[in-house]
Amino acid sequence: LATGPRQNNGIFYEIRTYDIKPAKMKEFLEMMNKYLHIRTAHSELVGFWYSELGAMNKVLHIWKYDNFAHRTAVRHALANDKEWQGKLMSAILPLVEKQHNEVAYLVPWCQLGRPPKEGGVYEWVTFQMKPGGPALWGEAFRAAINAHINTGYTRLIGVFHTEYGLLNTVHVLWWNESPDHRAAGRHSAHEDARVVAAVRDSVRFLESQQNVLLIPLQCSPLK
Repeated sequence: LATGPRQNNGIFYEIRTYDIKPAKMKEFLEMMNKYLHIRTAHSELVGFWYSELGAMNKVLHIWKYDNFAHRTAVRHALANDKEWQGKLMSAILPLVEKQHNEVAYLVPWCQLGRPPKEGGVYEWVTFQMKPGGPALWGEAFRAAINAHINTGYTRLIGVFHTEYGLLNTVHVLWWNESPDHRAAGRHSAHEDARVVAAVRDSVRFLESQQNVLLIPLQCSPLK
């Protein structure tokens, strides 16, 4: 993270989280896999997942926009897309209990990555940092992330810093071959003095943390 502008262009990511009615998750996922191509015709989808551990009956999807004018144009087009409104929106809204969205930027030292192969699992880690922004905790946070990368047990996909939503929030998206592979890697990392030192320095600025294990949908570009 940086003390100045996060990036030299207007690209941002909208992170949308939906709470699905417990008895309706299967129906929701089937509808999304069948009709999401209507939505992705309008703008780029980064990934679409459902929660497996750490949260229940939630889906998370990330959309990429060139700038805010681009998002406005897309939202206007969707409102007037009869196929989107008729085939999907009217069907899924009764299945959703709550919606939440955030706007976030990739941090300057991270490019959006991809897993080395399909078939793994994703981990969505949300860090609520102390007020003050990256000028206060950015360097220590980056060091902690790099310490985990250097262990080699996990693959970093992206680090997102909120612009709209709860501020001083950082979301980190990781990929692992399996939950067991992740567990073994975490165990080894906790015994690595470099990781321990970096994390200890970073947690001075941490208020809370939540980890969610995510499974990608069939329609997700990241899977």
